[in-house]
Amino acid sequence: MDNLLAGPPPTHLPDLPEAREALESGAKASDVAARFPAFPAAWATLAEEYFAQGHAVTSYAFARTGYHRGLDHLRRNGWKGHGPIPWEHEPNRGFLRCLFALSRAAQSIGEKDEAERCLQFLKDSTETGYDALTKG
Repeated sequence: MDNLLAGPPPTHLPDLPEAREALESGAKASDVAARFPAFPAAWATLAEEYFAQGHAVTSYAFARTGYHRGLDHLRRNGWKGHGPIPWEHEPNRGFLRCLFALSRAAQSIGEKDEAERCLQFLKDSTETGYDALTKG
């Protein structure tokens, strides 16, 4: 018998091996994003790189793109707008990194409400990912 109070099951995004392997092999994140636009990890990498270079607006744009592509991916895989998106499942990390990058870039450009909303979404989705990204 199902526990009706347990909430939705965790969402596990599928692995995209060709995109993941391209990024892991050292291909430029911009090339990976152009070839695999539905791969949030490429967008997260771009957002992180540009933020580190002091380009918060560009980081924000890349993070938002990855966030929206990730939402599409989540919905196609059964996510109903809430519920766990475990950090422990490696293919989820690209979306979660985009969510954190969007929060950080939003804060940097003065979008306080957006920054707080994204950070809360991250925390609600994965305590482990929240800790890894905000404390790591």
